[in-house]
Amino acid sequence: MSIIRTVEELAALYGTPSDPAIVKETPRLTPEYRAMIEASPFAVLATSGPEGLDCSPRGDKPGFVRIHDERTLMIPDRRGNNRVDSLRNIVRDPRVALLFLIPGAGNTLRVNGRAQVSVEPALLDSFVMEGKAPRSVVVIAIDTVYFQCARAIMRSDLWNPATHGRASSLPTPGQILATLSAGKVGGESYDREWPGRAQTSLW
Repeated sequence: MSIIRTVEELAALYGTPSDPAIVKETPRLTPEYRAMIEASPFAVLATSGPEGLDCSPRGDKPGFVRIHDERTLMIPDRRGNNRVDSLRNIVRDPRVALLFLIPGAGNTLRVNGRAQVSVEPALLDSFVMEGKAPRSVVVIAIDTVYFQCARAIMRSDLWNPATHGRASSLPTPGQILATLSAGKVGGESYDREWPGRAQTSLW
């Protein structure tokens, strides 16, 4: 197997990036990038810590990632499984990356920056949803922001409804848990009860 081991070898293989690939990157939010964040109901948060890397889905109503100013984003940490992998990483290594997706849109938006975990009461209260405040808010100082071209979305055919039936053939969470726990956790009852349990604990 031939392995690329240096940056110079990569440069020789791929050449230089095009002008648009360079121009699109900025250290602050432009009106266009602001519009993309405000339209997005889903983002993936990447973090790094001593144990390794983490990539966590974050979703809510469009615009759930608050634009505090052109250099600052805020993400409420809504109800989840309490593993706090992302938060544990952030308090030890502030470097983060975000990938925003917008249903039906080919272009995605990428943000790199440095984060803190805030529990300021007034800030938590400002994110109340259905009478429930998040336990913390991830505050991100932007280093760079840029859009990613639509090729990956186009190749994957991600937004095509005709491809969405594939999910029905996948193993369920209950089946996965039952297999991993030798039947002690999960099973049919888990799958049957989870939708109702989730609906009452979204926020």
